[in-house]
Amino acid sequence: NTDVIALLRQHVTEIIRGGIAAASAPRLLTSALKASDLQGQTVTLLAAGKAAASMAATYLSLNRSTVQGGLVAGMVRAGELPGLECIPTGHPLPDAGSETAGRRALEIASGLSKSEILLVLLSGGASAMLAVPAEKLTLADKVAATRVLLESGIAIDQVNCVRKHLSAIKGGRLAAVTDARLITLAISDVVGPIPNDPAVIGSGPTSADPTRFEDALEIVNARGIVRDFPSAARAVLERGCRGTVPETPKVGDPRLDRGRVEVIGSRLDALNGAARVAEKFGYSVITLKQAVVGEASRVGEKHVKEIARLSYGIARPLCVVSTGETTVKVMGRGKGGRNQEFVLGAAQAMNRRFETALLASVGTDGIDGATKVAGAMVDTTSLYRSASSGLHSPAHYLRENDSYAFFDALGDVICLGPTQTNVGDLQVFLMPEPSTC
Repeated sequence: NTDVIALLRQHVTEIIRGGIAAASAPRLLTSALKASDLQGQTVTLLAAGKAAASMAATYLSLNRSTVQGGLVAGMVRAGELPGLECIPTGHPLPDAGSETAGRRALEIASGLSKSEILLVLLSGGASAMLAVPAEKLTLADKVAATRVLLESGIAIDQVNCVRKHLSAIKGGRLAAVTDARLITLAISDVVGPIPNDPAVIGSGPTSADPTRFEDALEIVNARGIVRDFPSAARAVLERGCRGTVPETPKVGDPRLDRGRVEVIGSRLDALNGAARVAEKFGYSVITLKQAVVGEASRVGEKHVKEIARLSYGIARPLCVVSTGETTVKVMGRGKGGRNQEFVLGAAQAMNRRFETALLASVGTDGIDGATKVAGAMVDTTSLYRSASSGLHSPAHYLRENDSYAFFDALGDVICLGPTQTNVGDLQVFLMPEPSTC
């Protein structure tokens, strides 16, 4: 059994890497450019998000002579890409670099003429990496508001609805300041309620925004966030509801007429890439197209129950691949992330449902919550190993939002490093052949 688990661990790592490789920025952007009308066109480049550096580098490698400068905001080093201004920025909370990058992006966009092209290479994470506080807000206000939103457990489309209405760059405001022809190529980490919604990816700086100040204020009030929400940020939302702060640009706004957004990659690229690697290893593969969403610790258990139902009668060895983005409501003071909470929440169900199996979940960006790991794996020996190591029950670590401590003690964290892409989360379940159990 130990040897079988070791093989599953080896396989799951390769399957995960295959999924992430299939959703890599170079692969997605190179493919998109083959069918693009950008060939030979001179552009000003603006890249923002977790894949910004990789997308910008890929574009330069293919079209360096046509790039007349621009900006890269994200996980980048100053001077990393010659010819482009590179600004390191914060995530998941904006920092001074994020504000500098946001203001420079507005300056660059507003300085272009109708005869020029602004090419925006956008990926998840840009919400924090391009931050220009709305009038009468400070960066500290934005940071405090973002922290409360992210720790509340609400879905990212609701988080971004509020962020857009506290910003001078999000929700189409970047597009509204430029006269240039605007083309946005986006890698999506958005799972719903509208899959790959351009208005939600990076808080939609170049997309019309269907949400309103009233929606943002309702989110803050309905979720009980208001107690911890900065009063200055709430005041902006209230003024917006009264019509004294301009709304974000909507569909039909003539300022957006010269722009278009193309989504060039999503979680399905990672899903299908992982499935292909699993098939090469000889697994029967089930791919779950519907996104895995909800409170991470609860969804993990439900996910295992669903796999048990789907796997009945399916040839083994079996692999089930899924993608999505869960949420975490932070109540404790521990360290972890939604992927680690997802698999920890599944631990007991794994033992109840299967004799030998493994479940892993990772953030495709290589980062899970406030940790340096991508996620974790749990198998049908995890609870026995944790008990013999003197660890508390999974419930204890979930209560404290301290899933990292559990998996780190067992050596079951998954370390990938920054992947320079971001298409949400990837989950892989493996079960060996019956004769090996």
